[in-house]
Amino acid sequence: MPTQSDAETALTELAAAALYPNGTAADPAIASTIRLYRGWPNATALDADLAAGNVNITVFPVPGATRLTTRYTLDWMPDPVTPTLTVSVTGNTVTFAGSADAGQLAGILVEGKSYVHRTIDADNPALVAAILAAAINPIRPATAAGTTVTIPNATSLVARTAADASANLELRRQQQEFRVTAWCPTPDLRDATCNTLDITFAATPFLTLPDGSAARLRYVSTTTFDQRQDAALYRRDLLYTVEFPTTQVATQPSMLFGTLGLGASVITA
Repeated sequence: MPTQSDAETALTELAAAALYPNGTAADPAIASTIRLYRGWPNATALDADLAAGNVNITVFPVPGATRLTTRYTLDWMPDPVTPTLTVSVTGNTVTFAGSADAGQLAGILVEGKSYVHRTIDADNPALVAAILAAAINPIRPATAAGTTVTIPNATSLVARTAADASANLELRRQQQEFRVTAWCPTPDLRDATCNTLDITFAATPFLTLPDGSAARLRYVSTTTFDQRQDAALYRRDLLYTVEFPTTQVATQPSMLFGTLGLGASVITA
């Protein structure tokens, strides 16, 4: 579930990408050592950095600048997953392939009767085949050889695999204003730093949060501070809002086979 901290971290990471376009191991986009962090600066450490010619960039949520922006209905949004375990049917044989990662279903439907195995850690296609053959054997003959199950004389044979899927429910949506502040030792460094940040922010309409959801990034305002009492400090604040959801995540089990009643008939699929 995304939180304000996630939105703040995503904004900080975007600032890092702007200032270090070739990665933090390479030189920054501006001619200065940069300290980029969440929160408000320590005055003593900031003064020392400014005296050394270094730039500080801080990302801080504006107190009291949170707004509820919920406008969507409560609907579960599934995220389909492609199973890593695959299966094919040829005549009266069923062959499994791929990887039998945990959280999947493997099933064989023989003459309308289903046999299903839920995969766990350490499963593999050959083990899945052996488990299903053993489940079928008390009802009718079935043998496993490697990853293949053979069911002699089967006239109706279906095999399927599926994977559990996650689904998200957006409980609410909120907007938080953030203050991205450049603390610089010279006006030229301040201008270069803020121009670099602002261009990247303006070109990024959405931030990606840890759960994969998108947060809307919008510009609010810019404020410049040139304080006479501290001639060594040149500051500019970029104010942006980040709108992000509060979500609930659930796992939805998959169904391999089912029955459908149609009048006096029952169809198994």
